Parts: sequence; C-alpha cells; structure tokens
Amino acid sequence: MITADVAYAPGEWEARVDLAACYRLVDHFGMCDLVSNHISARVPGSHHEILLNAFGMMYEEITASSLIRVDLQGNLLFNPNTDYTLNAAGYTIHSAVHEARPDVGCVIHTHTPAGIAISTLACGLLPISQSSMRFAKVAYHDYEGVAFEAGEKERLAADLGDCDVMILRNHGLLACGATIAQAFNNIYRLERACQIQAMAMACNSPMIQPTEALVKKSNAQYAANPISVGRKPTPLGIAEWPAMLRLLDRRDPSYRT
Repeated sequence: MITADVAYAPGEWEARVDLAACYRLVDHFGMCDLVSNHISARVPGSHHEILLNAFGMMYEEITASSLIRVDLQGNLLFNPNTDYTLNAAGYTIHSAVHEARPDVGCVIHTHTPAGIAISTLACGLLPISQSSMRFAKVAYHDYEGVAFEAGEKERLAADLGDCDVMILRNHGLLACGATIAQAFNNIYRLERACQIQAMAMACNSPMIQPTEALVKKSNAQYAANPISVGRKPTPLGIAEWPAMLRLLDRRDPSYRT
C-alpha cells in the first residue's frame, strides 16, 4: 500500500486521512451496507476531482492511501487498488452533487434501515424531535432505479438545491457539507432523526407535533451554534471532529495509512 510519500496535490493527503476516518466512523456507528454506498470528498484546490472508495472494500478496511481519485467526467486519475475500481452508481450520485454545488466538499450516501424506512413514507421526515429540527430544509428525490443513468444527475442535483440533506425515496439518505466533518455530522444527525421517528411511529400512539414557530426557533438556534460560553459560533460538526478522530485512534489508527 502506498504512503504519504507519494506526490499528492497540496492538502490531498490530509483530505484522504479525514475521508478514510469518515468511512470508519460511518461503519462504527452502524451506517454501512456491506461494500455498497460511498462517501466522496473534493480534492483540495480542485473543482473537478474527487476522492471515492474502491468498490469492493468494506468501510472498516478503507485507508487514506486506498482511496480512488476520479474527475467529474468519470475518468480514473489514480487507483492504487489492483482488485477494485469505481462504483458506477457512486460516481453518478456524487459527481452530480459536486458538479452542481461548488460549496460542497463532502457527500455521504447511506442505506440504513431507518433511513430507508422513512424514505418510503409519504410524510417524509417530520420535525418531531430536536434532531430533525436542526435541518431547515430536507430535500427529496424520487426513485428512478439504481443510479446508473447519467440523465438522473441533473434531476438529483435540482432536487437537492441548496439543502444539506436529502432523502432518496425508496432508497436511502444523502448528506453533504462544506467539510468532511460537517458532512459526517449531518448524516449522523439525519440518521438519528430517522431512527427516532421510526421508533415513535412504531409506538402507535399520537405524537406531539411542535408548532411551526418552535421548529423555526430551534433551527435558528442550531444555525447560530453557540457551542459553549465564551466561544464563537462554529459550523456544526467542526467541534466534534477531533473527538471523532481520537475515538478512531484508540480503536484502530490504520485509517491514517
């Protein structure tokens, strides 16, 4: 396996380490689906190149040096893996978002039971918990079959708009962020919101629905994010990221290689 001595673009190795960490964290928190799904990160300094996992590797196996570099036209620029290559559906979904949203540095897609369950409900995600109220808007994209067709990219990007999270109907969840840390925090919280709703609905008892004004207030509080007394607001996910890396380092630091 290659190491950081390889001539990467400026900042690319650090991005690779964070992206590999994100894969490991998604696995740690039970959001992976065997070798399916994908997480992408934009190569620092490039608008047209992203990093993706090698299709066929488990998330717990992903390392910084195993990630594939590909451009938004689908051309493989660097693949250190002799046995694995790019996932076609992963390229379609992630390139669509990165092309349309230059503000997005990372995109995460999952197939969790709770996420898929909520994606099948006509009501979608309800603002019934603090976890769901953190999202001002939730986008939705109707199912079109496995995402192999390039024509779906335009519709997927249009449905996402300027949202940070999207529910793919009958399919799963998608979250994005300016950084890998922010995108991970978004998918973690979106997943929790789906789990909470599925559990609440399973109780078959009337649910308390907060008023629209209270939902907007809660979302504004999240957006301001005064994480602690005396500290300036910071984007959600940034403050938590060092702790997430320490968690991984205690368990298995091989993601850094």
